[in-house]
Amino acid sequence: MTTSTERSAAPQIALTAPGGIDRAAHHRMDEAWLAAAWSHPTTRVFVVSGGQALVDDTPDGRTELVMTPAFEAPLTETHRYFLGTDEDGVRYFALQKDALPGRMDQSARPAGLREAGALLSDRDAGLMAHAVALENWQRLHRFCSRCGERTVIAAAGHIRRCQACGAEHYPRTDPAVIMLVTDDRDRALLGRQVHWPEGRFSTLAGFVEPGESIEQAVVREVAEEAGVTVGEVSYVASQPWPFPSSLMLGFMARATSPEIEVDGEEIHEARWFSRDELAKAFASGEVLPPMGISIAARLIELWYGEPLPAGAPR
Repeated sequence: MTTSTERSAAPQIALTAPGGIDRAAHHRMDEAWLAAAWSHPTTRVFVVSGGQALVDDTPDGRTELVMTPAFEAPLTETHRYFLGTDEDGVRYFALQKDALPGRMDQSARPAGLREAGALLSDRDAGLMAHAVALENWQRLHRFCSRCGERTVIAAAGHIRRCQACGAEHYPRTDPAVIMLVTDDRDRALLGRQVHWPEGRFSTLAGFVEPGESIEQAVVREVAEEAGVTVGEVSYVASQPWPFPSSLMLGFMARATSPEIEVDGEEIHEARWFSRDELAKAFASGEVLPPMGISIAARLIELWYGEPLPAGAPR
């Protein structure tokens, strides 16, 4: 197993690759351009409902979003979201519906990002993450937080506008820190949340509070959840996590003391693991790793030095 001095760049994090899509935000307010884009024969559309979309497994082993030309897409009056264009000029839209459409060939299946995110191409995963995030926000923010009146969709799904008081509301993203803490013996601190199955361990995480820097949030969350004090904090990478609206900010952190005292409310158990101890725990089934799509798995792999065993969705 590799040591800390032999490890270098972090492995790729799911849902973060560009995927060749330009969000082309300058077109969102141009109704004439959007109408022309929608009617173009190369435009591709997929439906999102309840955080799911239809995916299909191809004969060569790939998994793809089920997309159709615009003229074959289900009808919708307002919930049509422009997601961007690719390098070939293809425009992509998502439609928010109450249910996914049926498929005559029965080959497609509904899937959420937790299941499909690591299977889809960078392009499809990015499109789905964008669409799911917009859908979640749209469903939860139908009324104006200033005056309470119903809002209407604008900017191709990226603004909700109140016609009563004129307020504009933008998609919400909640910053959350997620961190792998190591001690002076280069052991990793992993915890198990109270609602997780027995054996499921992962990194610690929590939301950034108002008036708090992300570094301060790392220190506070580790202390609150595990009773461990943290000194040095270094940023690694971020990951959009639309479940429903988070941006996960990944860190490595160094503990200044090894004593653990879990809060018992969010974290039921926390333990220090050496690489050998974690490898044996994986092999025996005593510890179940986080799912492969999550930045938690990438942070652990950065320290562990090799890919983790496949983890079940959580």
